[in-house]
Amino acid sequence: MIGFWILAVALLVSAIWCVTATRPIYSVVALLGNFLMLAIMYLTLNAEFLAVIQMIVYSGAILILFLFVIALLSSGIAPFAGGPNRLPKIAYPAVALILIALGFLTWSLARATVVTPAATANGAPLGPVGTPNVFGSVGDFGTALFTTYLLPFEITALVLMVAVIGVVLLAGDQAPYVASKRREAEVRREMREAIVREGGQ
Repeated sequence: MIGFWILAVALLVSAIWCVTATRPIYSVVALLGNFLMLAIMYLTLNAEFLAVIQMIVYSGAILILFLFVIALLSSGIAPFAGGPNRLPKIAYPAVALILIALGFLTWSLARATVVTPAATANGAPLGPVGTPNVFGSVGDFGTALFTTYLLPFEITALVLMVAVIGVVLLAGDQAPYVASKRREAEVRREMREAIVREGGQ
């Protein structure tokens, strides 16, 4: 039980650091720590396969994707004005919502009774590590992923793809080159204007 609370505090600290870090690379490091703590928590629940998948998929693939996104945002190809800082205006409502959510969570945990179920929501029984088709095994994970949680899994993939497309659009040229007569005329006009400006200076 002490290990659970240590991991829970570490998860919360790394999550808060990930959101409040001043530099994006620090957020990635905090997210890596969060993934590591979550994998250790899976190990404490006798779900070794989920722990390994957590480190391989999230730390090895999703985190690298975030690094590429940060590299695109930091390329400086198309700088844009950040606009006014709106975070102070939403800080108080956000803190109020967080406190309300923590209050509901504390209330529900105080009323909950610890019951050891004979099977999980997918019907997989609890059993020792290495036993096939028990909770946390490869079979149970595949069954849950492709039956019960198929829609959230696909929605997550769609959200990640939309985020990458948005970053590419934000970090790319404001007017990408298109091989057409109109674009060619615009490029020539911009070049003439630049030559005239340089000659006037």
